Amino acid sequence: MKYPRRTTLCFMIIVIYYSQVTKTLNSESIVHPLNLRERGLAGEEPLRQKRAVATSHPAAKEYTVDIEISLENASFLEPIKAYLNSLSFPIQGNDTDLAANILSIELTTVCSPTGNEIWCTCETGYRWPQEQCLPNLTCQDHDNSPAGHHCNCLKGLPPKGPFCQLQGAITLSMSVRLNVGFQEELRNTSSALYRSYKTDLETAFWKGYSTLPGFILVTVTGFRPGSVVVTYAVKTTTPSPALMRKANDVVAQSLNQTYKMDYNSFQAVASNETKFSVIPEIIFEGDTVTLVCETEVLSSNVSWHHVGRRSDIQNGSRFWIDTVVLNNLTSVSRLTIYNITQGEAGEYICKLTLDIFEYESRKKIIVTPIQIFSSEEVKVTCDNNPVSLNCCSEINVNWSRVEWKQEGEISIPGNSETESDSSCSRYTLKADGTQCPSGSAGRTVVYTCEFISAYGARGSADIEVTFTSVANLTITPDPISVSEGQNFSIKCISDVSNYDEVYWKTSAGITIYERFYTTRRHPDGAESVLTVRTSTREWNGTYHCVFRYKNSYSITTKDVTVHPLPLEPNIMVDPLEAAIPCKGSHPLKCCVEEDEDYRVTFQVDSLSFPAAKEVNGKQVCYKFHFTANSASWCPKNVDVSCRFTNAADNSVYSPSMKLHLVPGENITCQDPSIGSGEPGKVIQKLCQFSHLPSSPGSPMGGIMTYKCVGSQWQLKRNDCISAPINNLLQQAKALTKSPSQDKKLPTYLKNLSDSTEKVVHEVSSSPGNLGAIINILDLFSTIPVQVNSEMMKHVLCTVNVILNKPVVNTWKVLQKPQTNHSSQLLDSVERFSRALQSEDSTILSFSQTNVQMRTMVIKSGTPKPYKQDFIFPDSDLWGNVAIDEYHLGHLQPGASIVTMAFPTLKTILDQNAQRKNFVNNLVMTTTVSHKITMPFRISMTFKNNKPLGGKPQCVFWNFTLANHTGGWDSSGCYTKVDGDSVFCSCDHITSFSILMSPDSPDPDSLLKILLDIISYIGLCFSILSLAACLVVEAVVWKSVTKNRTSYMRHICIVNIAASLLVADIWFIVASTIRDHHYVLNETACVAATFFIHFFYLSVFFWMLTLGLMLFYRLVFILHDASKSFQKAIAFSLGYGCPLIISVITVGVTQPQEVYTRKNACWLNWEDTKALLAFVIPALIIVVVNVTITVVVITKILRPSIGDKPNKQEKSSLFQISKSIGVLTPLLGLTWGFGLATVFQGSNAVFHIVFTLLNAFQGLFILLFGCLWDQKVQEALLKKFSLSRWSSQHSKSTSLGSSTPVFSMSSPISRRFNNLFGKTGTYNVSTPETTSTSMENTSSAYSLLN
Repeated sequence: MKYPRRTTLCFMIIVIYYSQVTKTLNSESIVHPLNLRERGLAGEEPLRQKRAVATSHPAAKEYTVDIEISLENASFLEPIKAYLNSLSFPIQGNDTDLAANILSIELTTVCSPTGNEIWCTCETGYRWPQEQCLPNLTCQDHDNSPAGHHCNCLKGLPPKGPFCQLQGAITLSMSVRLNVGFQEELRNTSSALYRSYKTDLETAFWKGYSTLPGFILVTVTGFRPGSVVVTYAVKTTTPSPALMRKANDVVAQSLNQTYKMDYNSFQAVASNETKFSVIPEIIFEGDTVTLVCETEVLSSNVSWHHVGRRSDIQNGSRFWIDTVVLNNLTSVSRLTIYNITQGEAGEYICKLTLDIFEYESRKKIIVTPIQIFSSEEVKVTCDNNPVSLNCCSEINVNWSRVEWKQEGEISIPGNSETESDSSCSRYTLKADGTQCPSGSAGRTVVYTCEFISAYGARGSADIEVTFTSVANLTITPDPISVSEGQNFSIKCISDVSNYDEVYWKTSAGITIYERFYTTRRHPDGAESVLTVRTSTREWNGTYHCVFRYKNSYSITTKDVTVHPLPLEPNIMVDPLEAAIPCKGSHPLKCCVEEDEDYRVTFQVDSLSFPAAKEVNGKQVCYKFHFTANSASWCPKNVDVSCRFTNAADNSVYSPSMKLHLVPGENITCQDPSIGSGEPGKVIQKLCQFSHLPSSPGSPMGGIMTYKCVGSQWQLKRNDCISAPINNLLQQAKALTKSPSQDKKLPTYLKNLSDSTEKVVHEVSSSPGNLGAIINILDLFSTIPVQVNSEMMKHVLCTVNVILNKPVVNTWKVLQKPQTNHSSQLLDSVERFSRALQSEDSTILSFSQTNVQMRTMVIKSGTPKPYKQDFIFPDSDLWGNVAIDEYHLGHLQPGASIVTMAFPTLKTILDQNAQRKNFVNNLVMTTTVSHKITMPFRISMTFKNNKPLGGKPQCVFWNFTLANHTGGWDSSGCYTKVDGDSVFCSCDHITSFSILMSPDSPDPDSLLKILLDIISYIGLCFSILSLAACLVVEAVVWKSVTKNRTSYMRHICIVNIAASLLVADIWFIVASTIRDHHYVLNETACVAATFFIHFFYLSVFFWMLTLGLMLFYRLVFILHDASKSFQKAIAFSLGYGCPLIISVITVGVTQPQEVYTRKNACWLNWEDTKALLAFVIPALIIVVVNVTITVVVITKILRPSIGDKPNKQEKSSLFQISKSIGVLTPLLGLTWGFGLATVFQGSNAVFHIVFTLLNAFQGLFILLFGCLWDQKVQEALLKKFSLSRWSSQHSKSTSLGSSTPVFSMSSPISRRFNNLFGKTGTYNVSTPETTSTSMENTSSAYSLLN
């Protein structure tokens, strides 16, 4: 816009009103000329609409109008300002223009001539907008410009609006220092000192800062130490530094001088002046980040500060600050952070300083680590099928690019694809057989996906890809053609070791159960072997060996031909056994349940006879009429069997028929169906060939037993099985050989339950049916499949029927020697319970009259205690089972605990155990589906049905006892009785009950306490005596071993004492293990038993050595063996024989865990009679020693002609006889009483006598084997001489004789010698050397003395 020279002044006003007509300002007297310019929002409309005002009339609109007024005289400006300031708003419209109301009129811009230029300045509170500052020239050094703002004055009025715009108010955070001492009261806003300071300072602040344009208010905000620093806030428009200095001068002058204000300490921090931006908005670790601080305050004095650091940020390798002033309008400072880390996250401060003003802005930035997610391992089969590798970032941003790299022994590239609106990248690759050559199967390649942001951050993830070649399978090449009953195997070999699954199936799609094949992996491949031990016709067909790796399948096939051939158990023969007159005959037949083209012959010894075929429905019988036409055959036993040969030329023999050819006159019983027999003869016959009615299509099973009584056959036992049950039994036998047994088992269990309930009467009256059902359950339980709740229900329904009370009598008939059907049933039920798997971890419960079941599944976390109660009102029995949380915590999550209770099973089990005086009680069995590896304890409570004189005992059913037929065992169980309850605690889980045995000694009884006292006191005396004996022998050794005989005698005595001493010590160890119930000391118990056995045997064998040496020296007088030879024989006999016996005993019995007793650390008696390995040698030695003693004493008292042993020999021999005669009966009687205590029902007297004699053995050896020896006494007296004993000894020696026990002056000796009719005195004391010829002999004899 070009102005005429006459224009001395122009200014702009803004009129805000709402109306539809423009109001004319009546100012013609002072306005010349008047230019009205209407401006819209876009500069095109004559009026610009501001806002709508809601009224009751049609909506009124608010407008802002810019009015330019030009004046020739500048003096008119002030009157106009005064006039505008005097107006009261709003100004109402006149009657003709009711809709126009003026809201405000403000002077914004004043243009005045300066030299040859027109300078346009903004009034206080207004500022030129940026779009006008950039294209126009600004005035320089305009004093009224706000601090740092050089765009308050323009050279010339802009040709188009907008003009100066209203400037918003800002709050200046200011501070000034008072050079006075700080007082704590200034911290308390309610103190008088604080209020006084605040009032005085605010008064001075108001006087000074009210001079600022746009001033609104000033407030003291507080005081802080540092002399006294006053903080206050000033709300105004942005002032210029000059105006602020003038205001500060006024403040300093207005404040009382006692405050000592420091004029140079004024500081101001302005707000709302700085724009702070961060690029990028989402910052990843590794990005290059730019923080931009932009303000209209023109200053390059900008500093950057990180709140977490103490110093300002300086330029460096990773930080760079760049500050510039753009177009003399804006200050821009950039802080660039290269490769930012999470440690550099936090709040950043941008601070611009101008004069006393500080312009500060803060921004907190967050550094996010790049999280890339991918599958860790991928398996790829080289079959040319596409495989996708996927990587995704945690945050969905527009990544600059995604790069894929690979590293490995083989190179298989692919194509990457990244969607713009997705945070995922896909890498698709294909691998064929050429890229995975032989030898590269299982090679691993690492693919790396790297996400790169637009600002340099990188995040990556590795995907490990294993490339596997398609498996090439080879299978057993030879054709497989077998007959039923034979075995076969198929080997399937893969040249690749990686696979996810291997399985076999038939061409009909039936998957072979995994128990029939094994698979193993080796470095160069893998192999799977299908093994069938007993083939049936179900195995006939084509078999597929399948190796699966991910979605790739490698398959090879093999045809198997199974030719029909009856299995031996399925061939029924008649008769099983028969008696035939020597010249008589008897029909024989073999039957099968199938009509096949077999060649059948009867084999009689080495002869073969063709058979005649007879078809009866589904049953085909082959007959032969046997004739005994040879007199040489009579009497004779002949075995006859049928030989079945099929088309493949494979054969099978039937069970043999035993024919007894006897003279005709011996046969009294004859029957066309049963046959012939002698009196008392017992024969068996298959039920289907008996007189019992049977359906041809479904024959009976089982056996009938007959006995010839007089001239008639009498039925002795009926074990027939009804046709429905027999059919199920045959199906069960076939199922164990079926390839799809896991699929058929649920149906078979249901059929068994249904059939059993239908034939309840037959079961209760027929042992054969009962035994068949037990065998069926046993066969089914051996099939290793998981049992569901429905299957378990069918099992328990069957068990409920066969345990019914009316069936108990049938159980009595069923139980046979060497078999225990009740134990077999219990074992089968436990196997089913261990295989039980609860669906969805549900708790199962089953209750019937004769069986109840409860289950619980262990879940993750702390398990709840397991407690189950069982009540049987009909049997008046109850009990419960409990396992605490500690022991449940040892079980794996998902393990199932199953407890079942049976009220009648105990009675049935006790029948086989042949126990008496036992009351009926519950049998509760608890099983766990997973193997228990940690110590486990279970607690149970039984109802106490205590008979008179009985004591409850907690027991469990040990299936390994009694030749694995089972028996009650109390090991690991502890009993506590409380009224009508019996509490049991056991360290293992199986089937438990309680026994009431009058023969079991009460642990608290007087007898038990008495035996314990005798044992421990006697053992102490025995150990001390044996130790004393060894000490005495050591002291007198040189004095008493001067000749060979005496030397060997004392060798034996020392070894007897040493062996018994060690045996007694081990006996105490064994008692400690037993009495303290150390659960984990089974090995220690075995060791203690072994050493007790060994050393007690050594005692007896050394006594045998002593006896044999005596016998040798008296009988073989002229034969003299060397000392070394005698010692070798003695030690071989004394320790070698006991060692052999002990090792053989433990080697034979310990593998079956029947070496020791269940309740004591000693040789087993109940199961294996291992105790006989000690008793028999001991008793034999006792008998031998007694015999030797009698012979030797007889020989001494009645010497033969020429037998003249000298006095020393007689002394030695008598001493030997004395020792053996005393020691052997004592030891023999001890173990004789010990053997008596083994038998059940033994009297308490035997226990007491055995304990007394056994405990004091050591004392007897000291007295009779050592101290009673005259030479030992003399040596001791000589060693420890006293005056009195010395004089007596001298006197005795001077007489040249003594009076030993066996001299005639001794009462004992007189009685002993009178037995042989001899009188007189025998000098058996000090040896006298008579001649050289007898020297060696007498020395040898004295060895035993």
